Amino acid sequence: MTAEKVIKVKKLNKTFGKFIAVNNISFDVKKGEIFGFLGANGAGKTTAIKMLTGILSSTSGEATVAGYDINKQRNKLKENIGYMSQKFSLYEDLTLKENIRFYGGIYGLSNKQIKQKTNEVLERLNLQKIENTLISEIPLGWKQKIAFSVAIIHNPKIVFLDEPTSGVDPITRRQFWNLIYQATQDGITVFVTTHYMDEAEYCDRISMMVEGNIKAIGSVEQLLVKYKSKNMDEVFIKLARNNENI
Repeated sequence: MTAEKVIKVKKLNKTFGKFIAVNNISFDVKKGEIFGFLGANGAGKTTAIKMLTGILSSTSGEATVAGYDINKQRNKLKENIGYMSQKFSLYEDLTLKENIRFYGGIYGLSNKQIKQKTNEVLERLNLQKIENTLISEIPLGWKQKIAFSVAIIHNPKIVFLDEPTSGVDPITRRQFWNLIYQATQDGITVFVTTHYMDEAEYCDRISMMVEGNIKAIGSVEQLLVKYKSKNMDEVFIKLARNNENI
């Protein structure tokens, strides 16, 4: 039985004046999948994710996310997705508990649901002792975990994560990926961008983006074989060099 496709992208394009940020990309993402969107900084990953979440309009092309057109049905789209931005998205002058409750309200949860979800997040992260601590006083690694938990507090069909592990240590990165695995077990599809090539091994499938173009797509095993490489760093270097005609 063919898996349901929750993201469908066909020749999606975004230009800013004469600059082509995203160049006619096409791909699908299956329900329950961890889909990695890999590429160097400036490759166009953030621009692409902003189009898919309805933050930016596309210049041309077509795309649906959770069955909704990214340009024509933005309100419905946003009700069915979670989003964790590249820059830290919690409010520094609110406590941990206040942030969770605030975002629960934004996502339209009832007071009863907010109370229940707040307790669930605090218990899952084992942060009950610092629930009244200001976010500004909490270490970055914990902030990232909290931000992720907030992004899926409303049980979205899909969560978009824009370089969620940037700037955190390797141990915290691994702990963060454990949260991602748990989300997929709960039925949430995960779309994650990263410039850490080693994180590719955590994904079911990945795409490799170079200067606005998707140069390769498939599982890690498929790409390693196709490009005769030992690891994903080698794959990326070969794709980048080919793009520069070296």
